[in-house]
Amino acid sequence: MKTYSVSIQETSNDTIIKFELNQFITKHQSFEYNNIDEAQQSPLAQQLFYLPFVKKVYISSNFIAVERFNIVAWEDVKDEVAEQIETYLNTGGVVVKETEQAKKVPVTIYAESTPNPGVMKFVGNKKLVSAPFEFTSIDQAKLSPLATALFHFPFVKEVFMDENYVSVSKYDVADWNDITMELREFIRSYIEQGKDILLPEAPELLNKTNEKLDANFEALDDISKQIVNILEEYVKPAVQSDGGNIVFDSYDAQSKTVKVILQGACSGCPSSTFTLKNGIENMLKEMLKDQVATVEAING
Repeated sequence: MKTYSVSIQETSNDTIIKFELNQFITKHQSFEYNNIDEAQQSPLAQQLFYLPFVKKVYISSNFIAVERFNIVAWEDVKDEVAEQIETYLNTGGVVVKETEQAKKVPVTIYAESTPNPGVMKFVGNKKLVSAPFEFTSIDQAKLSPLATALFHFPFVKEVFMDENYVSVSKYDVADWNDITMELREFIRSYIEQGKDILLPEAPELLNKTNEKLDANFEALDDISKQIVNILEEYVKPAVQSDGGNIVFDSYDAQSKTVKVILQGACSGCPSSTFTLKNGIENMLKEMLKDQVATVEAING
């Protein structure tokens, strides 16, 4: 059973609200409807147009944006709309009817080298996943059809996905000069055909829903929360640009030790120890004063 949850995101335009979902609802396609007649292919959009204040509906991979008329303020109705969308999806409502011939989505993918010579980052012009996912073997990849397909290449060692990119780790037997074009074209074609990157139930089963992540954060002690916030704000953007990720694992108040998990290009990277000690450890020592003594990666 799919479990959809909706989070409300304000936009720079105060007449438009985004209702972000924890799962993808279209196959990397976007749809815009200006009225109920235009929305004949979208039962969800039609239902939203029954609300008298709805002016326009925009449906994308993992969110629904709604523009309102000025007869109401979003503050008064946004929770009701979020609840209606959530209920509709969780009772099996159709988002957009599938046409006989699915439209191909224009997709571009470019390959980008990373500080880790064993990892290449393949960046797309579409949002692919709503949270980071790491798969270190084909057995682990059962919830990701794309990762499973990539593991059928004999030189693929690990697959990491986040936002709009896929980082592929290779075995030493292969050279990037020989395989990069093949992988890039495979990923581009796969996404263009609208195939599933992840199975719909993956975020729930892998504890990557917004609710689960929020609950995990709230269960932490105050120092751990500060560490997570620092990593999110100052460290993650840099490591994500390099095709990797850093995840908080634990904090020991007695030894003042922070343990983290390195993913994607950061895992096994020759420069990761330097980055941990001279970058992240120094930053946490400086920002949290006497609360942190050392930072360790439990997988590198």
